[in-house]
Amino acid sequence: MNLISPTIQSLEQALSTSALKQQTHTANIANVDTPGYKSKQVNFETALKNAAGKQAMASYKTDSKHISFSNESSQFDPRVTVNENSEYKINGNNVDMDVEMSELAKNQLLYNAVTDRISGKFRSLSSVISGGR
Repeated sequence: MNLISPTIQSLEQALSTSALKQQTHTANIANVDTPGYKSKQVNFETALKNAAGKQAMASYKTDSKHISFSNESSQFDPRVTVNENSEYKINGNNVDMDVEMSELAKNQLLYNAVTDRISGKFRSLSSVISGGR
């Protein structure tokens, strides 16, 4: 029996990917003046499409006695890629602050939308559990 719907699992993975994207862009911003630093990015859309194509994604268990919420063999794995193809500054750094700030803003909007959607799913579950009261 699957206790958690694939939709909630997909939303959980979307939140994880969004958090990874946030970390990646903030690292880029922190290294804007570091000589030779190459910007990194997470392709959120590709990772999400790959996850949506799978029936179930892996859950994280802290104890072997915990119930499995999904098929443990499938894996959602967003990748951080390095942009080696461009050189924005003379010192070899290719971080563009305007691009990074715009990506952070887009990621924040996406994160807010996903958290709103997952909150709605949990409110629905709570309503069902409480008998609609």
